[in-house]
Amino acid sequence: MGDLTRWLLRHRRLVVLAWVVLALVGAATASLTTKRLTSSFAVPGVPAFRADAAVLARYGGDGDPVIAVVTAPKGRTVDAASSRSVLARASRAATVGGRYRVVSVTTGNDARFVTADGRTTFLLVFTPPAGFGSKDLVPGVTAAVRRALPREWSEQTTGTAALQSPTHASHGNGVLAESVIGAVGALVILAVVFASALAVLPLLMAGVAIPVTFLLLLGLTTVASISFVVQFLVALVGLGVAIDYSLLVTTRWREESAHRSAEDAVVATMESAGRSVVVSGTTVAIGLLSLVVIPVPFLRSMGIGGVLIPLVSVAAAVTLLPVCLASFGPRLDRHRLRRADSASLPWVRFAAFVTRHDGAAAVTAAAILVALVLPVAHLSVGQPVTASLAQGGPAQAALATLRDGGVPSGVVSPMQVLVRDPRGSSAPEVVTRLLARVPGVWDVVGPAGPRDERGGTALVTVLVRPQVGAPGGTAVVAAVRRVAGRNPAVIGVSGTGPDTIDFDHALYGRFPLLLLLVSLLTFAVLVRALRSLLLAAKAVVCNLASLGAAYGVIVLVWQDGHGSRLLFGLAPTGTITNWVPVVVFAFLYGLAIDYEVFILTRMRESYDAGRDTVAAVIDGIGRTGRLVTSAALILTFAFVSLATAPLTFLKVLATGLAGGVLVDAFVVRCLLVPALVTLFGEWNWKLPPVLGRLLGLGHERPRAAPVR
Repeated sequence: MGDLTRWLLRHRRLVVLAWVVLALVGAATASLTTKRLTSSFAVPGVPAFRADAAVLARYGGDGDPVIAVVTAPKGRTVDAASSRSVLARASRAATVGGRYRVVSVTTGNDARFVTADGRTTFLLVFTPPAGFGSKDLVPGVTAAVRRALPREWSEQTTGTAALQSPTHASHGNGVLAESVIGAVGALVILAVVFASALAVLPLLMAGVAIPVTFLLLLGLTTVASISFVVQFLVALVGLGVAIDYSLLVTTRWREESAHRSAEDAVVATMESAGRSVVVSGTTVAIGLLSLVVIPVPFLRSMGIGGVLIPLVSVAAAVTLLPVCLASFGPRLDRHRLRRADSASLPWVRFAAFVTRHDGAAAVTAAAILVALVLPVAHLSVGQPVTASLAQGGPAQAALATLRDGGVPSGVVSPMQVLVRDPRGSSAPEVVTRLLARVPGVWDVVGPAGPRDERGGTALVTVLVRPQVGAPGGTAVVAAVRRVAGRNPAVIGVSGTGPDTIDFDHALYGRFPLLLLLVSLLTFAVLVRALRSLLLAAKAVVCNLASLGAAYGVIVLVWQDGHGSRLLFGLAPTGTITNWVPVVVFAFLYGLAIDYEVFILTRMRESYDAGRDTVAAVIDGIGRTGRLVTSAALILTFAFVSLATAPLTFLKVLATGLAGGVLVDAFVVRCLLVPALVTLFGEWNWKLPPVLGRLLGLGHERPRAAPVR
């Protein structure tokens, strides 16, 4: 690392020019990058995907429909003879020039499409799937139906798309605005940490790393489909990670520069803190890249795209930052409000207290973790109940109108059963009767004319009582698929319910393998970095505990609703979006290791310098406690910014990441870790010579004479 740093300092103009050019190009092409991102959550090859594709190819629309809720004026019912022409006209208008398929009371004279008071009915409008950034089809359907209705009639629009739309649901900021929010919070914390103009350097590194990451992401989009979620992670997780690494390096440089020249201090810093940054970035990259193990394309794209975040952040911290520190670091740090560069006295006192009461500290930390992990026992993954996606607004009001009229909320996610229908066949009618008898099914609508019969097939629409995310919803969907699958005329069952079941199977079928793979790789990296089996094993176990606590926070806030209304104005989701726990694992596992590496490498350094275990713990926490907690707060600000996004699943993701980072930094790393290291004593520093040689460590480094 020292040789690389010296080379960089000799070619500092070239280094700065390269980063500036890349950052400017990345910033200029960022909008193009976001336009090339995709919104597909499909899992090719599974039965639901094949059914979706078949329905889309023949009928032009799959997935959840737009639902137009039509209400007759007072004193009039929708099933009156005078209302039939109005509803027929509205149904024709909802097709928007014949482009969309519509299922309504006029297509089958089905009384289930009328509310209990007889005044309201609803139209299911099956539109093509709308991708991220594409035109919202909901307003077009709404406008067409309203134009077709007499003035005294009213129309409301609901459905999954309407409830999720930022214009109907909770408002949010764009990626740029969210990044600014996170950056302002980070700058405040950095100003407190450095008490000088040096605080701008870590923020500058993030300002360079983020557009460069977007530029590399643009290159990835030319060879692979990358999920639109990656842009939020690059902008906000990238902000936190880049600042974290720069904070570690800059803090160590300030210590070294107290008794060295600026350039010598940079070289010494990179030999110590630089190596820690590389190890930390490697563990974060391992966690993210592990997503490629899961056979879900959009998660794989998040792993591949997300791995750019730590790699670029590390590259900036070990190449551009040393040049900046050597060139103008002393000038930025000249007018400092605080001169002490030794260990932080409050953190030294805290560490001394923990080492004196190591058993009690370990029990306290463990009790907090257990309390947070316990709710994970009833974690439910799937698709959140749609009613929680929007609070207030016209989409929620329309859904409430249907529910008050006796129509279950499960109608927002109907299933479409594709049936072979040769001329003269009775297969659709047979399938309709069979599915109507499945417990939990509210209504089954058979084909009613040419719009439901194309290419030798027919569509049977199944409306269920509970939604997929509600209790019993998944069981009803599974029962419908099971009964339909027994009939040889059925080609497949399409819809959000079947998609969710197949998605969950693909997602969690290999999750144990992912967990094992990441744990083993991280363990190997940490054994080599820390030269200790016990410290590496403890780091992995503590990471899993932090992960469990993060899941517990998600369950408490969102699934159980202890905070979702207070923090976000949203009702409990009842279940957690199925892919969120996996993504929380991939990001949080590596981010938590960052703090472990920062603390333990400093403890190891103190121990190797001749201090005993207790003194090494006190020195390590004293010198890294403020750093770790500041870095955690910066990441938390980034995740709070992510929570301002308009999509509910991003709020859930941000809650898990922010909660996990705070618990990890304040409970695990600053309380449990020093307590355990103190309890384990000399066993912390042992490494079998054979294993050391296998890992390429050679002979154990000699320890300095004990400090008296």
